[in-house]
Amino acid sequence: MVPVLSSTGLVLHNLGLAAGFGGSLFGKIALNPAVKVISSTEERGQVTNLAWNGFNIVNAASIGTAALTWLFGRYKLSGKEIDSTTRALVIAKDVLLGATVALGAANIASGKYLAAQAPEGRVPSETGLTPTEETPEAAVKAMKAIDVMGIVNLACMAGVIGVTAILNMRAGASGKWSVLARFLP
Repeated sequence: MVPVLSSTGLVLHNLGLAAGFGGSLFGKIALNPAVKVISSTEERGQVTNLAWNGFNIVNAASIGTAALTWLFGRYKLSGKEIDSTTRALVIAKDVLLGATVALGAANIASGKYLAAQAPEGRVPSETGLTPTEETPEAAVKAMKAIDVMGIVNLACMAGVIGVTAILNMRAGASGKWSVLARFLP
């Protein structure tokens, strides 16, 4: 039963990370610049806000699933069972995943705040997070914050994915860690 649960946990964990990272990366490098083809700067803001705030549900569920599966598996280990290198990797994943969750929550709140700066989320923008001269100052500040937090969040998620891969490779190389890793996604 433990291998089935741990396999399911690993799949859910990795799918959560993939959906969160992939969706955020798509929005950052494809959606945000693409709205420039819309002639109205207010419609650009509306489309961007609708898209991002619609993705927030998927993103929160995805990253939440990754965090919960990690915490569930992490709870099973005291840390004494692993070597110092693996322990450092586990702690690095704790920090990166914690930052991902915190930044994701902050981005969701900031996105809602940004959309509330104009009726129907029609905050004028050149691209998704590039303000125009008509963009209200509060919205400009929110755009800048969301942009920076989004970049840092993508870096943290990439770090979680990378550390997860290293931990999985270490599990394959160590009999003891392989047994213990069954509890971790």
